[in-house]
Amino acid sequence: MAPAGPRSGDAIFASVERVNAELFTLTYGAIVRQLLTDLEEVDEVNKQLDQMGYNIGIRLVDEFLAKSNVSRCVDFKETAEVIAKVGFKMFLGVGASVTNWDAEGTCCSIVLEDNPLVDFVELPDTCQGLYYCNVLSGVIRGALEMVSVPSCASLSLVFSSSS
Repeated sequence: MAPAGPRSGDAIFASVERVNAELFTLTYGAIVRQLLTDLEEVDEVNKQLDQMGYNIGIRLVDEFLAKSNVSRCVDFKETAEVIAKVGFKMFLGVGASVTNWDAEGTCCSIVLEDNPLVDFVELPDTCQGLYYCNVLSGVIRGALEMVSVPSCASLSLVFSSSS
């Protein structure tokens, strides 16, 4: 029997057990709020969110590979497309696009048109410089490290102005 082809992010998202999106969003907000209270420095909160995301990413990649049936990507461009089209849809239920490639093909931006983490969020002026969704960057960094994507490759997350 031939192996199954790669599944789309929509198909995987429809078949996996999910938590209520509002509960997830509010829980994440509570974590960020607690970090702000405990650490007091916005830069330290940014580092902690990135580290939390990294720890999630190194574990999440196994589930992604098991459920998506994605074969090995041939280059960084394909990797970025899989993250945007399958990974974000699979785990967050949102699609993303890949833009702003550099000439060498080692740096790009992933643009999320809709970001469920920012629902119900209003940051006070005291939080200037907070990268509220830094956990997502950490997740990508951890997952890429686990599949041996060179550290010279670079992704940045961009959120649309509607978020």
